[in-house]
Amino acid sequence: MQIQSILSTGSDGVIIDVECHLSNGLPNIVIVGFASKAIEEAKERIRSAFASTKLLLPRKRITINLAPADIPKDSTSFDLPIAVAILTAENQSAKLLSNTALIGELGLDGTIRPVRGIIGKLLVGRDKGLKTFYVPQKNLNQARMVPGITVVGADNIKDLHAELFGSTVLTKEHTEGGLYLKAKPCNSKDIPSFNEVVGQSRAKRALEIAAAGGHNVFMNGPPGTGKSMLAKAMATILPPLSHEEMLTITHLHSLATNDYESIVTARPFRAPHHSASHTSIIGGGQKIRPGEISLSHGGILFFDEFPEFPRTILEALRQPLEDSAITIARAKESVTFPANFTLIATANPCPCGHYGTAKACQCLPYQIQQYRRKISGPILDRIDIYTEVQEVEHKLLLQETPKGDDASQIITRIAKARDLQEKRYDSPTRRNADMNNREVKSLAQLSTSAKSVLDQAAVSLGISARSYMRTIKVARTIADLGSQTEILPDHISEALQYRSQAYATES
Repeated sequence: MQIQSILSTGSDGVIIDVECHLSNGLPNIVIVGFASKAIEEAKERIRSAFASTKLLLPRKRITINLAPADIPKDSTSFDLPIAVAILTAENQSAKLLSNTALIGELGLDGTIRPVRGIIGKLLVGRDKGLKTFYVPQKNLNQARMVPGITVVGADNIKDLHAELFGSTVLTKEHTEGGLYLKAKPCNSKDIPSFNEVVGQSRAKRALEIAAAGGHNVFMNGPPGTGKSMLAKAMATILPPLSHEEMLTITHLHSLATNDYESIVTARPFRAPHHSASHTSIIGGGQKIRPGEISLSHGGILFFDEFPEFPRTILEALRQPLEDSAITIARAKESVTFPANFTLIATANPCPCGHYGTAKACQCLPYQIQQYRRKISGPILDRIDIYTEVQEVEHKLLLQETPKGDDASQIITRIAKARDLQEKRYDSPTRRNADMNNREVKSLAQLSTSAKSVLDQAAVSLGISARSYMRTIKVARTIADLGSQTEILPDHISEALQYRSQAYATES
């Protein structure tokens, strides 16, 4: 009998058949099928686990094959299916069906340890026809999120042996529609409320549009004016996660960390430092794992001091900003991770930060040009909204927060705009920023007068074809915030204000 397990790579995967053959000869375990060092070491873990739990290991030559044999395999999650395959070869009475898979790592004492990326494995198995999954008990919390499957949690190999070869001791759970958890707002004490930001009405409006339509934002202004505070405050006005988004985000975070039990219920806010490595931001490594751009999927990726990041990292943002996904190619494999985030980038007007302000700028002209040229035109062209952040009068900083809750009104408008987009695209996760060119033509509903205004502006401002389409997307979001069916000239005019790229023009 073949025991099945799952090999997942990014958002895809394959079912692995674990075959066991017993033959006369010196007692030994041989594993074939393009197995890695981690899988080879499973032999010692299995021997110790069997001895600790008083399970009989056949005193024969044991050959394990992981099929298909031409696919490289590197995961300790094959420990459990290999152990069960050995038990099944010795005793052919295992109660396993053809649509069942086993996943788990064995400890030396026979415990079944949790593994990374359990959600991705279950999704791959479900999509390929598997219905029942035996998983580590500590992975069960995340496994319950996957709808339409039966999951069985096990703490140790002895209980699993009793379940498969004797009396039933484990509990089977049918996930039905999945474990639907209530999404939480991003209301950490470390994150300021939108109401706490003094002034900056133009920047607040830009971030409201970005939150409603999923648009990327570039904020330019002198240091100390609240750019970072605004970016953090934007996290508090984003709508709550849907169940599908929680599922994907929890899976990505499980792949990147050793947290096998927690479930992500709030939109992520990731703010890598400009000294972070290329791999930590983009993803990759010896064992390919998601980077910051994938860990911010469904939330905000904040790049403070945008020009200070290495050029290679900035240019690597081109694909995820355009396709909402990142493909990491290596010699042996290619993995695609989702990366549908809202980019918030900030920059100073010059290296010292005081160019164009009341304070004296200490930078030479060539230093300002060199600083601004660190950001290429193609990257700026992929950013929908550009806004200036001005200095705030000191006397306003200690004033009491107004009693009127502006943030709640903004959240209400964003929620209504998102509802309109869900009906428009028949999807709870798609936003106006995700429209392709075909959808812009068929769904944007650009009025004739608005098109005329945009065409004239395109000629006079010399905007690119990509900027032309992105302006329509921003205008569509502005119209949604006003509950307007058509895009009107006023919406185009406001959207064009956010296409002002003085930062790129002066470079």
